[in-house]
Amino acid sequence: MPGGQGPVNAARTHSAHLRRVVVFGAALAVLGVALLLFGLGIGSTGFESLLAARHDPVALQIVWDIRLPRTLGAWLAGALLGLAGAVAQGLFRNPLADPYLLGSASGASLGVAVALMLFGGSAASTQWVMRLGLTGAAFVGAVLAVLLTLTLARGVQQTLRLLLAGVIVGVVLGAAKDLITIASADILQAIQGFILGSTGLVGWSACAVMGAVCAACLLAAWALAPVLDGLALGEATARSLGLPLGAMRAALVVVLALATGAAVAQTGLIAFVGLAAPHLVRSVVKTTHARLIVLAALMGGLLLMAADLLARWLIAPQELPVGVLTAVLGGSYLLWLMHRRSARGGLA
Repeated sequence: MPGGQGPVNAARTHSAHLRRVVVFGAALAVLGVALLLFGLGIGSTGFESLLAARHDPVALQIVWDIRLPRTLGAWLAGALLGLAGAVAQGLFRNPLADPYLLGSASGASLGVAVALMLFGGSAASTQWVMRLGLTGAAFVGAVLAVLLTLTLARGVQQTLRLLLAGVIVGVVLGAAKDLITIASADILQAIQGFILGSTGLVGWSACAVMGAVCAACLLAAWALAPVLDGLALGEATARSLGLPLGAMRAALVVVLALATGAAVAQTGLIAFVGLAAPHLVRSVVKTTHARLIVLAALMGGLLLMAADLLARWLIAPQELPVGVLTAVLGGSYLLWLMHRRSARGGLA
């Protein structure tokens, strides 16, 4: 009997841990749905449009065609960034890694700057041709930046080289964007809006794109999660498990680039969501990367949707740029986290 207590206790511990993960994930999902419903009443006309939607076609259009896709789009963009953040931190084995480390943010900004210079117009334009042009330019710029990073790093075999290449590409492409902005001063306001981040132009088509990309990236990241678990134990351990690290690392980079590019193309540059979401999950539960990726996606969606609602409500009927709000809140959280860890180190 005593000899059988070990497996029994291990099974109970595993069951309790799994229950905690499921409860935490369900809580994130329920909070997400609650905020989604609450977002239907946040806007310049407040809850009046929501209450009048049954018998007023204009109010119904405001709720169905503007508020609902915008709120849902904020959740999807946050989910993509949270997923990408979990992948980046596992891939680089660095808890401070974020989805923009491979230069995708600078590439997307450069793509938008080039599109604005060539097409003219404003990032707030409602013309679908202009909107599609900006979105496509941002996505293409993000993907090309990642490809340039991979070229400079000579593949994905050396994580440190990949990280340094991403930093270099980000700086160079950011400088190129600044030069274009200086040469075409009339696009300054439009590019500034993209850099600050906004969900104001997200519609049903953007939700469909982000939803499809999010589903594909979640499935791929779930399948590739064992290599992240192996990398967490070290390169040698991962290789001893018989994992094809080169191919699986390349697939993870593709997932990271696709998720980040899709989110950035639709909402602009949103700071700290991809960095903070995995941190918040790990502060509640310690789990494998397969579950961490799903929970980080749920957490990222919740964070960005909450920030978007706050940005729309704080100074209504005007709005704050949601990227500024996430930067302030996320930066404050990380400062608090660093202070807490420093205090623990001092006590130790």
